[in-house]
Amino acid sequence: MTAITFYFFAAVLVISALLVITVRNPVHAALFLVLAFFSSAAVWLLLQAEFLAIALVLVYVGAVMVLFLFVIMMLDVNLAPLREGFARYLPLGLTVAALLVVTMAIVIRSGGINATAPAQDTVAGSNTQLLGQALFTDFLYPFEVAGAVLLVAIIAAIALTLRRRSRQLRTPAPGLQVAVRREDRVRIVKMDAEK
Repeated sequence: MTAITFYFFAAVLVISALLVITVRNPVHAALFLVLAFFSSAAVWLLLQAEFLAIALVLVYVGAVMVLFLFVIMMLDVNLAPLREGFARYLPLGLTVAALLVVTMAIVIRSGGINATAPAQDTVAGSNTQLLGQALFTDFLYPFEVAGAVLLVAIIAAIALTLRRRSRQLRTPAPGLQVAVRREDRVRIVKMDAEK
């Protein structure tokens, strides 16, 4: 039964991933990506990695895809220019896809993936505890490098989207504002009252 469930969710994952890149409507593509995330979470559950499955659903489906859908629906995307360049980049895309398939075939044939590895049920602790222990002991430096790379990516995204101020923009001068005197700004005029 486990094998049937795995093949079902794997098939749904592959089909939804293909539909993400082939459908013409960006909203439908985002919804198929949500289906792909749910299918991959089901595969994680079958591998007894409950924490990763829940994190995938909460983070990607609950936050990232909602943000993607919001941006897609708020922007009025003109799809005609996007479709014009599809045929031009098709040979490059097919070449990259073929290279990925060949690379995966080489890894599988060389025995780099051990499909018959037994589950580690004998180790004490939950999946979350084991994941945290592995991240902060064996993989501490790669984890820190990944964090630094993400920090640099965030700073680069902010720097790229930061708009430059135009020269015509008048900005206040704090030094002149502090040095101002009351006599320079306010003039008191004494007048006789009129009836």
